[in-house]
Amino acid sequence: MNLFDLTGKTAVIIGGNSTLGGTMAEAIAAQGAQVAIVGRNMDKCEEVCARISELGGQAKSFYADATKKADLQAVLTEVLAWTGQVDILMNCPGMNSATPFFDIEMEEWDSIMDVNLKGVVLACQIFAKQMIDQGQGGSIINISSVSSGPPLSRVFTYSASKAAVNNVTQFLAREFAPHRIRVNAIIPGFFPAEQNRKILSPERIQSIIGHTPMGRFGEAKELQGAAVFLASEQASSFVTGTFLRIDGGFGAMTI
Repeated sequence: MNLFDLTGKTAVIIGGNSTLGGTMAEAIAAQGAQVAIVGRNMDKCEEVCARISELGGQAKSFYADATKKADLQAVLTEVLAWTGQVDILMNCPGMNSATPFFDIEMEEWDSIMDVNLKGVVLACQIFAKQMIDQGQGGSIINISSVSSGPPLSRVFTYSASKAAVNNVTQFLAREFAPHRIRVNAIIPGFFPAEQNRKILSPERIQSIIGHTPMGRFGEAKELQGAAVFLASEQASSFVTGTFLRIDGGFGAMTI
């Protein structure tokens, strides 16, 4: 019995060209799924596909701006032409900023909300509708953040967007349950993702480490097990509306 076998499944990874998204895509492909790597930077998409191919998996890159419905609809059409179905959707594009609250311009607010929240809603509209039409269930995995609640200091807009992703996750878990589509979120702690490196000062790093019981940052590969678990209907068939923390104990700390 292999609870994590994804043979015959098609996974669409929005933001699959990112550090964390690409690593989780590798794990899903390693379990037998055909993986669509979706992003704006096609060079990075191809790099992820090449790594998956080297490991014996199947992957193909697709261009899309996650904030544009027409782009995502085009990806769905292309994926269906490739494999004929969509079984797994992972939403992991992300945008962050450490702009102080009183200095935030609405242009920046809109950009972050568009990528982190609007993109999730659009992808769920398009790909979940396909899952419903197929009538075979499915899994949606949203990538949230430890800043979703309680919020972290200095990342106001990002925290607000990820709190909204949590709300969307639970709303859609209820909405899609009759169709056997499970909707869950992974809540990563601090990982060496590109968006984190840009805002981490030495003082900030020390504060994070001091608040993390395991005393270190996570490694991207430490998200792989959670991704495969939530993707697999055999392993997580009764799991929906859940937030799975992968944070080294960060969320368990107070003072």
